[in-house]
Amino acid sequence: MGDVAKDLTAGTVGGVAQLIVGHPFDTIKVKLQSQPTPLPGQLPKYSGAVDAVKKTLAAEGVSGLYKGMGAPFATAAAFNALLFSVRGEMEKMLRSAPGAPLTVKQQVIAGAGAGFAVSFLASPTELIKCRLQVQGAVAKEGAAAATTAKYGGPIDVSKQVFRSEGGIRGLYKGLFPTFAREVPGCATIFGAYEALKQYYAGGTDTSGLNQGTLMMAGGLAGAAYWVVVYPADVVKSVIQIDDFKNPKYSGSIDAFKKILKSEGIGGLYKGFGPAMARSVPANAACFLAYEITRSSLG
Repeated sequence: MGDVAKDLTAGTVGGVAQLIVGHPFDTIKVKLQSQPTPLPGQLPKYSGAVDAVKKTLAAEGVSGLYKGMGAPFATAAAFNALLFSVRGEMEKMLRSAPGAPLTVKQQVIAGAGAGFAVSFLASPTELIKCRLQVQGAVAKEGAAAATTAKYGGPIDVSKQVFRSEGGIRGLYKGLFPTFAREVPGCATIFGAYEALKQYYAGGTDTSGLNQGTLMMAGGLAGAAYWVVVYPADVVKSVIQIDDFKNPKYSGSIDAFKKILKSEGIGGLYKGFGPAMARSVPANAACFLAYEITRSSLG
């Protein structure tokens, strides 16, 4: 089996592991990110992550935490296969000699290139996921609110957006903040992962690290990802769920400015707790699954 096929297979397994572990946290993150700013004297819809979990479970049950999972699950394999295979090909280009270990700087460059490539797949997937996650709770709050549940599932979102929001352009709404998230984010996560592995190994040969150490490195690298890119993710989410006919934001920069003006820096970190809580176990699972699968393939 060639290197590309190995990276594709291992990336696929890692992506599925990451999604199963992390999606409930992601649902809560998006709900907190997208809740409207309360009017003076009013309380927010969710007081925090725990409250959002309680209200989601009360209104929708456990399935509410997995709302919108169809789209990323259908593409999780493709996303991570593309991410790890592009990174693998860039590693080959950057190596000084076949089989030579890469420096942390080279892993950062390979990660940035992989992040750019996967943005084209991530952007429409995230749009579909966010719209389904946000509509779930509203649909069950009462008969009057049920009309806002306009999407029947991932394919229905795609059809409606394509038909009424400008075709393929509508599905790529939020591409710019997706770039702003994935390029520096993937550079950070792969750079941090390699740096941590080399630190734990005491050198560039990291082949002898055990599974627990790989999970720790993957989890911490995932946390580093969100620290770097979280405001871009908030902007991406609000842009992607914004109403097409009566938009609240004219674009990414406008969204950033308006969130900052109305909510301050805290507005750019809404849902940060669930994102971090998700990132550590989800990325630990992803990198461990990737390493085990890649190693078993030779």
